[in-house]
Amino acid sequence: MKSNDESAGNCFKPFISPNPITSFNPVQSFPRIDKTSFLSPFSSVIGDVAIRNNVYVAPNVSIRADEGTPFYIGSNTNLQDGVILHGLLNKRISVGGKGYSIFISKEVTIAHGALVHGPCYIGKKVFVGFKAIVYNAIVQSGVFISNNAVVTNGVHIAMNRFVPPGAYIDSQKKADALSRVPSDSKEFAREVQRVNQEFPASYNLLFGESRCSCGVAYDSRSKEEQND
Repeated sequence: MKSNDESAGNCFKPFISPNPITSFNPVQSFPRIDKTSFLSPFSSVIGDVAIRNNVYVAPNVSIRADEGTPFYIGSNTNLQDGVILHGLLNKRISVGGKGYSIFISKEVTIAHGALVHGPCYIGKKVFVGFKAIVYNAIVQSGVFISNNAVVTNGVHIAMNRFVPPGAYIDSQKKADALSRVPSDSKEFAREVQRVNQEFPASYNLLFGESRCSCGVAYDSRSKEEQND
């Protein structure tokens, strides 16, 4: 008879661990992942990371709070394939009186291959497009950042602004000149959210109803029971 861990499915599991002990970060912190969220195979979550309810983390996502820390990922957010989250040492954004390397609010979409690098704040219902880069920036709610765009250099993007494809927003003057999100982009972001909010529960059922203490789903039945 195989153990529960061995019978948890013939699939690779996410890599979840505390941060390594270093001279600049001597205290280990383990990720805190809500049991309703889902971490896909090949994804990685390291260090002081809070992942709230119904978050979907796709394959090959790297959430690495080993230098800049802590990270916060709000409910109903989805991090799509190949997304990278990392932060600079001792550079933080203040949210509710607490400092964060990266703070991602509710119902945010970070699309395939995007990089979010702290210090960074991303507000509610923000869309970050394919291969976009957000670094050292404050992005308020409802912003749409198109594919291959860059937002950086300490800029503050106001609510509901549209960053065009390939744009390089590295000054407040450029940020202030951005137009509002067009209706078709707003609808696209809304539809992406609708689709991805169904994934955590559905994938958890696919991978198994049992949960380890870190929140990862697995099938606790033996292979014989699964085949019945």
